[in-house]
Amino acid sequence: MAKLKITQVRSKIGSKQNHRETLRSLGLKRINDTVIKDDRPEFRGMILTVRHLVKVEEVD
Repeated sequence: MAKLKITQVRSKIGSKQNHRETLRSLGLKRINDTVIKDDRPEFRGMILTVRHLVKVEEVD
């Protein structure tokens, strides 16, 4: 299964409450935090919600 490397590149300060909660549920706490997640529809939806705050790369 493919993996996604998700990196927070912008601050969550000033963003909506659901965006902050989505970042937390992805496991991102601060700028430049990186997590590796499976490429599943649940994570794709979360990434879509906070796409302006994160950078996503595919990892083999």
